[in-house]
Amino acid sequence: MALKKDKQKVLGEFFDDERIKTFLIDEADATPGRDFILLERAYRGMIAENFATFIRFFIDAGRDINDKNDHGDTFLQVIQHHKQAQDYTQALEAAGAK
Repeated sequence: MALKKDKQKVLGEFFDDERIKTFLIDEADATPGRDFILLERAYRGMIAENFATFIRFFIDAGRDINDKNDHGDTFLQVIQHHKQAQDYTQALEAAGAK
């Protein structure tokens, strides 16, 4: 089933700073692992250049770059073996992710 032209997904879109900051907004802010989930959502929704900018905003907002998932893994540990994640892992490592 083909999507209508006005409904087609845009891949590789570059976001401005205001759009990148919307990835920091979350209703369940106090939930354990919330920062991990925000990182994952940004990773899945952004090109690497936008993700690097997001990481800067993420740190400036006082978020935990080493927050862990339910299995005790940091986000960097989860994606470090993804084939297309090198630019993303570099941005995380530059920000102090372990």
